[in-house]
Amino acid sequence: MKLIITGFMGCGKTHVARELARRLNLNMMDLDDFITESEGRSPAQLIVEDGEPAFRAIESEVLRGLLETKAEGVIALGGGAWIQEGNRKLIHQYEWLSVWLDAPFEICWARIEASGEDRPLGKTREQAQSLFDHRRPIYELADVHIVVAGDSVNDLVDKIAGFTGFAR
Repeated sequence: MKLIITGFMGCGKTHVARELARRLNLNMMDLDDFITESEGRSPAQLIVEDGEPAFRAIESEVLRGLLETKAEGVIALGGGAWIQEGNRKLIHQYEWLSVWLDAPFEICWARIEASGEDRPLGKTREQAQSLFDHRRPIYELADVHIVVAGDSVNDLVDKIAGFTGFAR
């Protein structure tokens, strides 16, 4: 079982991936955590200090490393990783199933504001809305589409398990 969880920032990728991995007895990998570990700086720091293109190159290399070395598991992508065509090709090449958590902007924005995390690509509501609108058609390219509408993490995991046939 090889599952990729994608979606906009604040949609719940990490929480869902963690619970899905626990339920399926798989390793959970958060791409942003692997980037922070390998670079000694968070994705936000890399974007601010080196620019988004430099960060995306690092992100792609770390993703490639995970896909090449992990036989199975659940990977939570960063919000922009799926947007890169090369990353989508890698995910397909290594035969990982992609799951899009489709949360409405209002849910994402409320979570972004509540988190207090530094999100250099979504500092203002307007900036985040523009990014959300731009990315949405690309998220639609995922293999599985899970609508997030106030569902609990367990409900979302149940939906994913049902769509993917990975229920245990």
